[in-house]
Amino acid sequence: MKKICAICTLAILALSTSGHADVTPNALFSDHAVLQSGAPIPVWGTATPGEKIIVKIGKQTKSTTAGADGRWMVRLGKLKPGGPFVMTIAGKNTVTVNDLLVGEDWIGSGQSNMEFTLSVKAARFAGILNEDQEIAAANYPQLRIFTAKQKKSYEPQDEIAGSWKIATPENAPAFSAVAYLFGRDLNQALHEPVGMVVVAYGASTAEAWISRSVLANDPQMSPRLTRFDDLYNFFKAHPGATTDQAPPPPQTINARPAQPGPMRDPVQDQHEPTVLYNGMIHPILPFAMRGVIWYQGESIVGGKAGVALYPHVMESLVKDWRAEWGEGDFPFYCVQLPPLKNVSNNPAVREGQSMILSLPNTGMAVTLDVGDPANVHPKDKEPVGDRLSRIALANVYHRKIEYSGPVYAGMKIQGQNIVISFTHADGLTSKGGPLKWFQIAGADGRYVDATASIEGKTVVVHSDQITAPVSVRYAWDNYPQGANLVNGAGLPAAPFRTDTQDALTPIASEFTGK
Repeated sequence: MKKICAICTLAILALSTSGHADVTPNALFSDHAVLQSGAPIPVWGTATPGEKIIVKIGKQTKSTTAGADGRWMVRLGKLKPGGPFVMTIAGKNTVTVNDLLVGEDWIGSGQSNMEFTLSVKAARFAGILNEDQEIAAANYPQLRIFTAKQKKSYEPQDEIAGSWKIATPENAPAFSAVAYLFGRDLNQALHEPVGMVVVAYGASTAEAWISRSVLANDPQMSPRLTRFDDLYNFFKAHPGATTDQAPPPPQTINARPAQPGPMRDPVQDQHEPTVLYNGMIHPILPFAMRGVIWYQGESIVGGKAGVALYPHVMESLVKDWRAEWGEGDFPFYCVQLPPLKNVSNNPAVREGQSMILSLPNTGMAVTLDVGDPANVHPKDKEPVGDRLSRIALANVYHRKIEYSGPVYAGMKIQGQNIVISFTHADGLTSKGGPLKWFQIAGADGRYVDATASIEGKTVVVHSDQITAPVSVRYAWDNYPQGANLVNGAGLPAAPFRTDTQDALTPIASEFTGK
């Protein structure tokens, strides 16, 4: 009898132990974090179901009760920039979060050029032009960067792995170069703390960062989700299958046919839809932040049709994230792809990227002058950070600075000439010599190289070969080396065209997809 009672007691103890969990905040709320100023701040984590949680920071105290799933969330009231602060999160145990600052938070996301680190010693995509000098100067105690551990998932996840690091020469080598340079420039201009949360994955497609519900309810994108689900179910049902036995995986526009081999778990393919949203975006929702910087576009699946669909995919991503965060139309700024002698960085993709500007509160950093003919990861990242920060400083923080290069506004035909007008055209000039990369066409749509000259805030384009011009284009090439139209701030014009032809027709033969 005593033996039976002892067994019962052990069983009860085991059950009570298994039902207990320490109070654990999301990794975003850890030492050296930056919290967003001027906005309600969600703070969340896990604990024992039904456990009372008390969060304190400064003069604020908020409490809640962990739900049946052990999850809890409080919302702190608005905080003013400053710090450092200490935050305590208490239930049965107490977690103390030290050295918190309050300032400006931004998300940095996309593929390898956002993942690209300051030092070549830190990662595969790495090494800015002046890495030694930049790293030695990286002494910005009010700049902190949270680099999320990469994760792909079939189901939405709640936890993220990572930690906040202060900008020091010791920590800087492993920082995302674009996120660091952007954050550094904001910190120095605003004289306020800045936090960057980096959630990036090399070679990822835009679809990988979109939620399942948005993909499933969109007739244009749902076929990709269906194909992914079919591939996932095949993989589960056929362990040991080879790639030649399985449905084909997605192919980027510049992919080479792969040799048959063991089938890979499709969830671990960053080209597949929703896997990075599930693994890296869902876990950080709804972290209070100011906006997003985005560098992606080299990886597009579906060949010519995929490039044509890309603007819709990006529009869907922006709307999805804005809906999920619940902060309204927060700023979303992208980087237009730099020049590269590869079909992945072609003018049709750059044009597709520019269409994001039709959405409110968006911006685009043009990088037509900082490419590399043979490297998809150009090392000249300083201008990228500068141009992104200019957009933010002008449009979010209301600094009176130029933030855009010349933007095509319209054209007029005057005899054998076409006169192009621009916005952001103060001090319109050519950098390093006569204007290059302007082409002109007649009614047949056949473009020829043209001469171009600046007259005030306009450019006059002419070719003796075209007696009745109808359209003009600029820098319409994968690698328009020497394209040099800039404004007085030295910011480059983006590629553009004035015709409505099928933009992909001249380059369709370059695509491996149909």
